[in-house]
Amino acid sequence: MTGLIGKKLGMTQFYSADGNVVPVTVIETGPCVVVQKKETAIDGYNALQVGFGSKKSQRVNKALQGHMAKAGKGAFSILREFRSNDVTGYQVGQEIKVADLFKIGDLIDVSGVSKGHGFSGVIKRWSFAGFPGSHGTHEYFRHGGSIGNRSYPGRVRKGKKMAGHWGNENISIQNLEVIDVRAEENLLLVKGAVPGAKQGVVILQRAVKG
Repeated sequence: MTGLIGKKLGMTQFYSADGNVVPVTVIETGPCVVVQKKETAIDGYNALQVGFGSKKSQRVNKALQGHMAKAGKGAFSILREFRSNDVTGYQVGQEIKVADLFKIGDLIDVSGVSKGHGFSGVIKRWSFAGFPGSHGTHEYFRHGGSIGNRSYPGRVRKGKKMAGHWGNENISIQNLEVIDVRAEENLLLVKGAVPGAKQGVVILQRAVKG
């Protein structure tokens, strides 16, 4: 098993053993329930599909109700699949808790959906400087300026920084350190910030490059 589903609760401070203050994000991680076990002989690869968070069964369609019923834990609000080299040690309906996967000092990758800021201008979205406040500038203070030449290339280049939709996209932060694991509360304290708003869903996995 390589990862778990969690919910971001917010940020706080943690005092280390040497008295330093560490900014941490508190994540409610699991328990995740194994909903489906995929094996190479049948599915072509090894993986575990796990569920997290409760949901009213009437809010789920009949197909998913039957699929989740095999675990015997009710309906889940989120389903995610994690690849694994060996799934023989897991059974459908088994609970996987945070202490089963992570320990203090581990490096993890956290993925989540960033906060959405709607349609934003170039100053807020890309930190443009804007135009001078005097010296003849007239009604053109927060614009982006020129976006290209007329003859060559005769078009706006791809990737040009302009006003547009900002945020609300999937972001992964790599190599975050696990500061504390509170197994009895299903809480994981991770050093630094993770993407998304409070109560947002995040995916935690062992660090790929760590």
